[in-house]
Amino acid sequence: MTTVTLCSIMLVVFFAIMIFVGFYTRRHTTDVNGFVLGGRSVGPWLTAFAFGTSYFSAVIFVGYAGQFGWNFGLASTWAGLGNAFIGSLLAWNVLGRRTRVMTQHIDAKTMPDFFGKRFNSTPLKVAASIIVFIFLIPYTSSLYNGLSSLFGLVFDIPYWVVIAVMAVLTGVYVIFGGYMATAINDFIQGIIMLFGICAVIGAVLVDNGGLVNATKNLSAITGDAGWQGAYSSFLGPDPLALLFVVVLTSLGTWGLPQMVGKFYAIKSEKDIHKGTVISTVFAIIVAGGCYFLGGFGRLYSDKITINEATGKPLFDTIIPTMLSTLPSIVIAVVIVLVLSASMSTLSSLVLTSSSTFTLDVIKPACKKEITEKKQVTLMRLLIVFFILVSAVIAIFKDAHPEVTFIAQMMGVSWGALAGAFLAPFLYGLYWKGITKTATVVCYIWGCSIAVIQLIITLAGIDITGWGTVLGYVFKSSINSGVIAMVGGLIIVPIISLFTKKQSDKELDEIFECYNEKTETTAKEHLKQ
Repeated sequence: MTTVTLCSIMLVVFFAIMIFVGFYTRRHTTDVNGFVLGGRSVGPWLTAFAFGTSYFSAVIFVGYAGQFGWNFGLASTWAGLGNAFIGSLLAWNVLGRRTRVMTQHIDAKTMPDFFGKRFNSTPLKVAASIIVFIFLIPYTSSLYNGLSSLFGLVFDIPYWVVIAVMAVLTGVYVIFGGYMATAINDFIQGIIMLFGICAVIGAVLVDNGGLVNATKNLSAITGDAGWQGAYSSFLGPDPLALLFVVVLTSLGTWGLPQMVGKFYAIKSEKDIHKGTVISTVFAIIVAGGCYFLGGFGRLYSDKITINEATGKPLFDTIIPTMLSTLPSIVIAVVIVLVLSASMSTLSSLVLTSSSTFTLDVIKPACKKEITEKKQVTLMRLLIVFFILVSAVIAIFKDAHPEVTFIAQMMGVSWGALAGAFLAPFLYGLYWKGITKTATVVCYIWGCSIAVIQLIITLAGIDITGWGTVLGYVFKSSINSGVIAMVGGLIIVPIISLFTKKQSDKELDEIFECYNEKTETTAKEHLKQ
């Protein structure tokens, strides 16, 4: 059986399952709570896989794995482990329970809605919605990155066709089934990702004579590092740059609306414990596996396409080049794997965007009350809009690579969202002392850092004269994104100490949810 035939069969089966799930879960979408949160009754396996598949898209498998693997070698695996233990394990333990309890108590369905009700401020909610709208759209468009080179291994079809098919099929199951369809499909897609990444790593290592031989060959490469063995060393050629990558890709998830939203829907306390373990193991295998695989990219340096302008490889071509010599069945699995990763994240992002815009912008702006049915219809229409816009941007970017604005917007989106939201969301869950003013300042801080980075990159501004610290901060969107997040965690409590706080009565009503008495077994909770 040829590679084309095998891939075609697997894709048809995959698409059929996705669409069936969408139609099957229609009964959960009769109201806003069901469409956006699955009725807050989603179990640990579905929630954990929804969290993981929203986290890891084709951007990580194709783009980041290739780029960071090339830059840091096997040490890039630390990024995957950071994603597992900081971005998953710690996130679930620090945010999971409190997010679920407080959002249900104040009836918040989105992150902007949380800010509005937590601080009793409609302007805060609207401002957060605008930030989500501005920075989530380009981030959504980036999910199509890497699909072109992978599909080019097998199919001789235009790139826009690949984008269109993925967009339409994702739209179908999200529009019909809402969050529940997304969660079930994320579970299926997650299983594919788990088995797929293991199969690919095994095949690549076998292709290079096994793990020992592949590592030995990698250790002989000097490359850009200037010293032999840099790409097989414990911390790689640039530990500080690697640390920034770990922090951005791991801590950043704490402030992303589509990630935190998964905690809103989980069913029970017991499910949070299970979900924490499942999500962490999933991240170790998928994220750790992706970056570990990318670490061997330099073994294929003689085959990788080089950008003549920069002299560096085209990072999106590294992983496809590594896969090009593998058996047909492995290539077919990879095609479905990457498509699964992209569709799962795309579905999460467009559902987040549509629900946020409907509930936090359109609904408050309307003078008349909008029924639940009309709200769900509006969300469905906006899902179509967001998917269409993201697909058009991706197609335009591919046809006009000279338009660098889009690519740079994608790069700063993660940092902008996490920089604006992480600190006020985290402190808002735990601390009564955080103020509205501090939250506004953090919004401005995170977005400003991202916009400055965007201007510097687009205008090609020379930052060498800015000093060592500023020069390093704005060296890349990775560095500035980390500073936006960490800076917010420092700025928010300082500003809160000197600005007006909410009334004690208001705060007591919000935080009383944590003091509510519940009955449980000794197995779950020890006696005092």
